[in-house]
Amino acid sequence: MSEEFNALVKHDTWKLVSSNPSIIPVGCRWLFRIKHNADGTISRYKACLVAKGYHQCPDLDYNETFSPVVKPVTIRTVLSIAVQHRWCMKQLDVNNAFLHGSLQEDVYMIQPLGFVDSTMPTHICKLHKSIYGLKQAPRAWYDKLNSFLLTLGFQQSKSDSCSSTQRRISSYFCWYMLMMCYSQVMIPKLCQI
Repeated sequence: MSEEFNALVKHDTWKLVSSNPSIIPVGCRWLFRIKHNADGTISRYKACLVAKGYHQCPDLDYNETFSPVVKPVTIRTVLSIAVQHRWCMKQLDVNNAFLHGSLQEDVYMIQPLGFVDSTMPTHICKLHKSIYGLKQAPRAWYDKLNSFLLTLGFQQSKSDSCSSTQRRISSYFCWYMLMMCYSQVMIPKLCQI
């Protein structure tokens, strides 16, 4: 739990503010999971703070929740091309992915159980970043990743908004990178010319 809480603090996820009768904060809870290695042995114990997004009110706590998801045909096409060209495939899992998304709305949450600030126990958290459980969290992460990729020179696909490509050619290698948005990214790597 401490590791997760430290990640939340490091990402400046919230600021403690005094409670106001007109503000109804959403609740939160800790979820626990056991991560296993490929051989079935326990890798680690994981804790995740999740907002009780089902308490959120439309037009008050959130506006837009839609987040595009990569189309299955895009995944099949990329895998098919990668196999045909014998490209090395890499998959990247982004830790605390939703913490990278910034909130547009004012969302308030109670302080997490076990980590209530002793100097301000009646204060509530004004969220700056999205956290798991919020209705708009996937959308905020998608917007953040998409805008970052565009600044790096990636081009968004016209047929699938969740795939972006970047092509670089040097004298020896051609590099295609495909980013599929969510918390995992798939990268067909260097192919020799």
